[in-house]
Amino acid sequence: MEQYTIEQLYTLEETIAAPIFEGCIYPWEVLPKISAFICRLGESLPKDKYEKRGENVWVAKSAKIFESAYIGGPAIIDEEAEVRHCAFIRGNAIVGKGAVVGNSTELKNVILFNKVQVPHYNYVGDSILGYKAHMGAGSITSNVKSDKTLVVVKEKSGGQENQIKTELKKFGAMLGDCVEVGCNSVLNPGTVIGKQSNVYPTSCVRGCIPAASIYKDKDHIVSKH
Repeated sequence: MEQYTIEQLYTLEETIAAPIFEGCIYPWEVLPKISAFICRLGESLPKDKYEKRGENVWVAKSAKIFESAYIGGPAIIDEEAEVRHCAFIRGNAIVGKGAVVGNSTELKNVILFNKVQVPHYNYVGDSILGYKAHMGAGSITSNVKSDKTLVVVKEKSGGQENQIKTELKKFGAMLGDCVEVGCNSVLNPGTVIGKQSNVYPTSCVRGCIPAASIYKDKDHIVSKH
């Protein structure tokens, strides 16, 4: 599971939320901490660059927020981010510098690193998206198993399956830096995708996808190298 650690998945210099990862090995460990972290960080943000809008919502003055967008707290919208028409940010969300939250996109308990794009009809819940990660139109993270049991992260390697019990009921997907998810794909609970990987459109993904891979289907995952 070494390639799915925080260190391997993310460039921490590319998020205002870097301190939340301190002392953790795997990124999903921070999911229960996002709400309290936002409240602490928000109060410390410089008032010349950020303004507080309502209860526990901090928006950078350089961010572009469309009038029809909804932002519920706790939330931080970082500098030069764009939150477009009818976006629905339900709370516990950090939207990174230059990130795009598109029309009819819904966010809940997430960290979007800088330059992330979730621009069209996306649902992203209980997930962390790395620097420049992009989700195609209609792609979503499914964050609760149908039987409501706790999420287990599973990795197949060398004919064996390794597992980590997360003790989390809600866990969407961890996307490393520069991951590209094709349109209308579903990332099932506990999905972890390594840096620089691509997912074909209309895919149904579960488990761990190595870095620099192309996911065609569960039986066809090929290296870019």
